[in-house]
Amino acid sequence: MVYRPFQSTYYDAQMRASPALLRARAPYLIKNTITGTAIFATAIGIFDAYTIHVISQDEFDDVIVPDKPIHRTDAQSVVERARQASDARKHQES
Repeated sequence: MVYRPFQSTYYDAQMRASPALLRARAPYLIKNTITGTAIFATAIGIFDAYTIHVISQDEFDDVIVPDKPIHRTDAQSVVERARQASDARKHQES
């Protein structure tokens, strides 16, 4: 005899929903979908509102902003070194 911890008329031996269960749930499908969507939208709305509220209070007074951007005189050599490094990696991989 096979042990079955749960026997129900709504599920078969493979625990698939029976036609009776699908018929019993059918009247509530639309209402449950609308309710679930409303709860999800409310939660996301509260999260977004809180996030925007918290971020809007952030002040950047402690961030040091330089007067002018740093210009590198050897920018071309940096690009050349990067190309050489990528070429060497490609050569090693092949």
